[in-house]
Amino acid sequence: MPGTPAPQPFAWLRPSDPDKKAPAAGRTVLAAVLAGLLTSWLLIDGLGVNLLLCAAFTAAGAGIAARAAGRRLRVWTVVWSAMALALLAVPALYEAGRPVLLSTVLALGLASLALHGGRRWSGVLLALPGVLWQLVPALVWARASLRARGGNSRARVVPVLKGVVVAAVLLAVFGALFASADAAMADVLGSLVPSLDFGRLPARVALFVLGLATALGFAHIAAGPRRWDRTRVRPGRARGRTEWALPLVALNLMFGAFAVVQGVVVLGGGESVLERTGMSRSEYARQGFWQLLVVTVLALVVVAVAKRWAPRGTGTDRRLARLLLVALCLLTLVVVASALGRMRFYVDASGLTTLRLWVLAVELWLGVVFLLLVAAGLTPSAGWLPRAVVLSAALAAAGYGLIGPDALVAEHNVARFERTGQIDLRNVRGLSPDAVPALDRLPGDYRTCALNVVAADLAQDGPTPWYATSLAGARARDILADRPAADRLSDGKSACDRVGLRPGRTFGG
Repeated sequence: MPGTPAPQPFAWLRPSDPDKKAPAAGRTVLAAVLAGLLTSWLLIDGLGVNLLLCAAFTAAGAGIAARAAGRRLRVWTVVWSAMALALLAVPALYEAGRPVLLSTVLALGLASLALHGGRRWSGVLLALPGVLWQLVPALVWARASLRARGGNSRARVVPVLKGVVVAAVLLAVFGALFASADAAMADVLGSLVPSLDFGRLPARVALFVLGLATALGFAHIAAGPRRWDRTRVRPGRARGRTEWALPLVALNLMFGAFAVVQGVVVLGGGESVLERTGMSRSEYARQGFWQLLVVTVLALVVVAVAKRWAPRGTGTDRRLARLLLVALCLLTLVVVASALGRMRFYVDASGLTTLRLWVLAVELWLGVVFLLLVAAGLTPSAGWLPRAVVLSAALAAAGYGLIGPDALVAEHNVARFERTGQIDLRNVRGLSPDAVPALDRLPGDYRTCALNVVAADLAQDGPTPWYATSLAGARARDILADRPAADRLSDGKSACDRVGLRPGRTFGG
């Protein structure tokens, strides 16, 4: 219509625009270039301590940009940075894929949150992936800043780059001479210097661009972050008291009935219930864990939705909303406890697996979230809740990664074998090298069957540079070098055949 202003699809971003944006200093760009070079040089062989080395240069560039912008170090910046550092230590310690991936992704999110800051839900949740949409703008920002500085930047950066090139040439020449003169020196240099395989050049270029863009992205945030706390989030339309409260009352009654039944069964007075289900007490305890996990997640969704549309017109409305939501959270804690108890029986009967350990960790974290929600409902102000929930997630992920899930699964199953003579080799044959020290304690064919998969994988991968090898991976290679797990056929049977490996069976000695 004439006179109607044109729609602005990204108008919701305007309130969060940075107050100011410091230009990119030459040292910031240099640190980002070095981070890109290290990424292309070190990360192509895998993850290990190399991730910490690349992160150090990325953090240096962000620190230089923050100092140029006049930003001060705050307590929560230190907290998030320390948690990110703890998460990045996981790839240096263990090889298992799930915890390494989880730790790396969450460390990037926490680093973004550390630079953005944030207290409200919008500020915290939008800051976590904030670095992703800074990658391209950061390249433009660095280029524009360098062009504006002109010859002054070139006068600072070019000598450093020339010095790096000259140093590389000198190290290459004298390193080659020392390596040819002394075999021990050649072995040391061979472990420090990556092989130059030109067939991997496209992958190295892609890693360089990724490392450069990531480092510049964090520096771009540090130079002037978006203030996501300013983002306008419209509250949900408050519903009528009856319309809102009736479903929650019904749900609370359902959860209360479940809590009563669980109490009766646990206290030993539920024989009639067990007779009607046709299950033994242990079968009843193991049954339904996955359904209870879904119930926990859905209850969290219900609490979030109900909080958004809760009646808030009067003090009575607000007290009613708080009472019903706190009651639902407390009753959900009973569901969490029941699910954890069932998983314990499940593990006692069938052994521990990485999937069972993962969902157990998730269920424990959900229980912590509900405790935080109860605490928020009982306190006058809940402004601390968003950061507390993210901090609990970071602590849970760091704890999960640093305990070594694959090593813990192997230790549990081996200890169970030593205690009962029973082990389900399907639970341990697909584990990472983290599990090798525990599986090495199994006797004879059990050990060979449990280790032959990981031994074959390590042999196929070949030698790995020190910077791409975790502590657990190095330990596993040493163990298998001392005691190989080669499968020797006897009467046409492998070690797994001799211990009776069959689908659906548990193997006992």
